[in-house]
Amino acid sequence: MSTHNEDSTLTPLSAFDIWADGTARPASDETVRPATGAAYRWLHFDLSDVGLAGWSTRNLPGLARRTLLADKTRPRMDLDDHGMSITLRGINMNAGEETADMVSLRIWMAHDLIITVRRQRIFALEELRGQVVTGDAPRSPGHMLARITEGLVERLENIAFAREDTADDMEIDVYEHDRAPLDDLAPLRREIIKFRRHVAPLAEALTQVAQSRTDLIKDDLRHRLRDTASRCRWALEELSEVHDRLTAMADHLDAVQNARLEKNGYRLSIVAAIFLPLGFLTGLFGVNVGGMPGVDHPYAFFWLTVGMAAIGVLSAAIMRWLRWF
Repeated sequence: MSTHNEDSTLTPLSAFDIWADGTARPASDETVRPATGAAYRWLHFDLSDVGLAGWSTRNLPGLARRTLLADKTRPRMDLDDHGMSITLRGINMNAGEETADMVSLRIWMAHDLIITVRRQRIFALEELRGQVVTGDAPRSPGHMLARITEGLVERLENIAFAREDTADDMEIDVYEHDRAPLDDLAPLRREIIKFRRHVAPLAEALTQVAQSRTDLIKDDLRHRLRDTASRCRWALEELSEVHDRLTAMADHLDAVQNARLEKNGYRLSIVAAIFLPLGFLTGLFGVNVGGMPGVDHPYAFFWLTVGMAAIGVLSAAIMRWLRWF
């Protein structure tokens, strides 16, 4: 009686029995055994479901429980005699969230069962659910894993290519139009750094899945999984290239800014050098004491001005002759 009450608190996001021809029916319960005649059962849960921990303890082996209930995750793959556990990450497309804060997807796969657990909404899983409902379900747990990974990587590729296009536009502004998109450059660099931190272990995990020695993944699926892993590495390379290009743009902008500051400082130094003797003369003749020459001469100010102008021109000519500018 107690077990039934605890199980009743568990509410799957999706629960289907799937046949080998791709048809599916909603599962009648939350047990791990598929209906008679079905190829396998797919159960999809929310990590925050209060009944998930107890249900996992009663129905799943230790490796599966640790993977599905882990609080903090990193993309990886593990095997034991009971099945395969896989932790992946997908693009965060939830409203109000940063795309680079990739969401975790935990997977447990056995011969007649696949369980997926997420903390936040994963659009690749929602698309897959729509395919299952319309009779286009993967015919085995391995095929479902292949379709899940393809959906995750496809969205990652779209992001990588979009960021590459953004970098192209920014390079045009920086190198051709001499504009500095500083408001966009720094946030984009931070985003790319976050993406690389998540995508690198994701590519490694997908490669491990494709190379795993298990009969859970048939030989006809390995080329699909290898292709998916290759596409993930390609997306990582695109993101790394974008990161390097953004770094080069930032260095270029810093160099241009420093050159402008140095040039302006040099010009100010030349002007200060020219006005240095003039400032000395104005200070000298501005002393308000007796004995100043020209005090009683009506043209003294005129000749002082002419003399200062001549000194300024002569100073500039000497600096030019010395190639100071």
